[in-house]
Amino acid sequence: MTLTPAEAPVSLHGAEHAANPQRSYELLRRQGPVGVAEVAPGVVVNLVTDYRAALDLLQDTDTWTKDTRSWLPQVPEDSPIRPLVEWRPSLFFADGEAHAHLRRVITDSFGLLDPHDVRTLTFRFADTLLQEFADTGTVDLVRQYAQQLPLMVFNALFGMPDEEGRRLVWALGAMMDSDPETQAAGGQSFGAYLETLYATKAAQRGHDLTSWFIDHPNGLSQEEAVNQILITLGAGNEPLGNLIANTLVRMLSDDRYFGTLTTGSLPIQNAIDDALWHDAPLANYSVHFPKKDVTFHGARIPAGSPVMVSYAAANTCPHSGIPADGYRSGNKAHLAFAAGPHTCPARDVATLIATAAIERLLTYLPDIELDVPAGRLTYRPGAVHRTLTTLPARFTPLTPDAEGATPWSRSPSRPERDTPSASTSGRSEA
Repeated sequence: MTLTPAEAPVSLHGAEHAANPQRSYELLRRQGPVGVAEVAPGVVVNLVTDYRAALDLLQDTDTWTKDTRSWLPQVPEDSPIRPLVEWRPSLFFADGEAHAHLRRVITDSFGLLDPHDVRTLTFRFADTLLQEFADTGTVDLVRQYAQQLPLMVFNALFGMPDEEGRRLVWALGAMMDSDPETQAAGGQSFGAYLETLYATKAAQRGHDLTSWFIDHPNGLSQEEAVNQILITLGAGNEPLGNLIANTLVRMLSDDRYFGTLTTGSLPIQNAIDDALWHDAPLANYSVHFPKKDVTFHGARIPAGSPVMVSYAAANTCPHSGIPADGYRSGNKAHLAFAAGPHTCPARDVATLIATAAIERLLTYLPDIELDVPAGRLTYRPGAVHRTLTTLPARFTPLTPDAEGATPWSRSPSRPERDTPSASTSGRSEA
């Protein structure tokens, strides 16, 4: 694709974009609903920044394919975005009936989870993490809480012992490290984890997602089952950790939430909704390719050219209907979970985990506050995820022998079940 000076790619992978992403999106909007962006060094894509255009793309399965294989030779092997676009036999890269076949396994299996049990499980692992810092008075809510908690919960939901959760946290953290050797070690550890998980559940089923994937009537092969697990963990972990952290930033720095931190789930839901609209944890993704040459919202796009959706830019574009004060509550039309047939199949469970994680933290540490001004917080460079580098906070320390409920002693007035189980209600998730 030949670029005119006005279409020079806008970089989304450096420190400048991490510090001020809305500036990048404004530059892209000057090119029209579809701009040209560099999402990694040397990797240029068309990027949809308009809300209406994003919906049109995400809901049109006739014009577009999600299969990345013909494009991958143009993505360097060592590119940081390569692992996120590498084709696998998973619902992320499938179309039509193949996609519906794989997606049904995930939606049916997640539909068997009892929301109460997921909430209780999240509380249990939140308590485990809180025990490690609640008596210190300070915490990095990214490294010590938000990054670890989702994986500990998913590890249990997929049927692995608690101690394997720490292994999973280390493996995925190492895969994000800048050191190639550490990345490789993390990848090997994650691969071994997946092999152990599948082998364990293939030998003996349980009330867990892996067993339900294996036994689903759609009859997944081992490769397909493992790749659905891989995608669920990969797609669920970092965005969910980001959502928890980005929501906490709002609750600990915005006067609209001041004094309401322990009043129940409503203010937390408002903060989560606000974070999803204004700071999408998965900022730019959903790679599509036109099956033939197309003109899409004024942009001429040759067949096979990569087109990504900017959830962050679409949510904040002038036509997305954001009120003048920038605050929105209760409106679920954001694109943070995508839209159309590729909408996140676990969005309800993800929101439930985020809500429970924040509720537990604020229940035990009601006076927690940021240890630096919100304006001084920094984000990790990268086009895809909106990830805080750190979220330092301070609070009044707790001790194991403190009066009342603490992370070390749950309230006896509310017994909690720790094991997730299949719901007898037959609830399914769209």
